[in-house]
Amino acid sequence: MEFQCTEEDPGPGILRPDLGDQRQPITQSQHWCCLQRGCAVLGALGLLAGAGVGSWLLVLYLWPAASPPISGTLQEEEMTLNCPGISNEEELLPSLPKTVSFRINGEDLLLEVQVKAQPNWLLVCDEGWTPALGMRVCQSLGHLSSNCPSGRIVSLKCSECGARPLASRIVGGQAVASGRWPWQVSVMLGSRHTCGGSVLAPHWVVTAAHCMYSFRLSRLSSWRVHAGLVSHSAIRQHQGTMVEKIIPHPLYSAQNHDYDVALLQLRTPLNFSDTVGAVCLPAKEQHFPRGSQCWVSGWGHTDPSHTHNSDMLQDTVVPLLSTHLCNSSCMYSGALTHRMLCAGYLDGRADACQGDSGGPLVCPSGDMWHLVGVVSWGRGCAEPNHPGVYAKVAEFLDWIHDTVRVR
Repeated sequence: MEFQCTEEDPGPGILRPDLGDQRQPITQSQHWCCLQRGCAVLGALGLLAGAGVGSWLLVLYLWPAASPPISGTLQEEEMTLNCPGISNEEELLPSLPKTVSFRINGEDLLLEVQVKAQPNWLLVCDEGWTPALGMRVCQSLGHLSSNCPSGRIVSLKCSECGARPLASRIVGGQAVASGRWPWQVSVMLGSRHTCGGSVLAPHWVVTAAHCMYSFRLSRLSSWRVHAGLVSHSAIRQHQGTMVEKIIPHPLYSAQNHDYDVALLQLRTPLNFSDTVGAVCLPAKEQHFPRGSQCWVSGWGHTDPSHTHNSDMLQDTVVPLLSTHLCNSSCMYSGALTHRMLCAGYLDGRADACQGDSGGPLVCPSGDMWHLVGVVSWGRGCAEPNHPGVYAKVAEFLDWIHDTVRVR
């Protein structure tokens, strides 16, 4: 700023810088004039700056928040709820990011959300809703796809999974009746059962990476997936669904079986029925605590001394064990990674065995079943202090969703 003052009578001179880097004498009275006016201008500038900062703060905190693009995980998203029929108390939700949970009303398929620290479940509005967001919500709930009809309130139908339509027809014993585990498949190389697997969607099956690694030099056309199967003796030649693509996890280690999962993309879709269906993936952040009673199934050896697979599908219940316990010196001495979990009994009464690899370890949540583990490895079969080790499906959700979405 340059202050212009009227000339006064000459007096003792004080030098000041001026344009052109020239120095000229200024009288004492001129100096006092400039000082007074300079203080007045600086005061005015200070008031303006204070008003500007105050206005900016008012806009920041009082202006209605605009809906940002959807990004990050659903648990960290900002949700704007402004649906008709919701009470004023429900409308006055904080606009800052909060942890949110989703659920789907079982009767009307209406999507509901619960914001952390708010006890009520609220209907989700359709403002800014997209099919991509519907897909992400379904994935967070453990589904692979969604169908989102338009409307003022979101009605979201995820792909059906985790149901057992014929489960009530079980007679008893360990042999499995048709429809008890409709997601169970047999992965066969030619006419030979090699591993189990689980249906995720009509075109997708998940199994163990070590199953495919062991036969990695085999021709792709030799692989078949058999769904809705109980007895292998009922299989006819050339039955089953051909495999279009084998996709092992890129970080799979043949040395310690870390990242032991693989996806099979099928050439033609499976026909879902009472005996063929999809299992649910775990919802994000869903936790199955140790002691949870889960089930493992497969056509593997029914006795450690046997060298052949079972003709009939078998199943057994196994409790989840803590990784800390399984990594103890008397069990697996730290061999389990974060991508693994273990389930079974310390006395070895029941376990998966050879031929069960790649098959499902499923745990119930209400009336839905979730794929918690994929049969991976273990020391022997049903040995005391050596329970079965499974690939932990919750660690692979992003990879599964990304792979399915890209393809």
